[in-house]
Amino acid sequence: MKTEFEAIPLVKNENKKRFEIEIDGHFAFINYGEREHQIALVHTETEPELAGTGAAVAVVEKTLEYIKKSGKKLLPFCPYVFAYIKKHPEWKAIVDEKFGGYDQL
Repeated sequence: MKTEFEAIPLVKNENKKRFEIEIDGHFAFINYGEREHQIALVHTETEPELAGTGAAVAVVEKTLEYIKKSGKKLLPFCPYVFAYIKKHPEWKAIVDEKFGGYDQL
């Protein structure tokens, strides 16, 4: 992640069911669903003002770190998150082995 995003806190917005970071009044976020032992990441998005800034990567990395610390397993339904994990296989350790695309990571 770019250094300018490191100090920006990740917010788990339970009302909107998304993990988010805010940069200059604009958001990068990942919609999620949660169960007792799993967190499903469904869709990653950045507001147009953040396109090409690296904000999407930052929110993904911060969210994966949150899931790792929580001890829950990840269900990466979001294609962006799935592709990120394929490029960074060290994150496969937090993916639930029962996830349908597990063998493709």
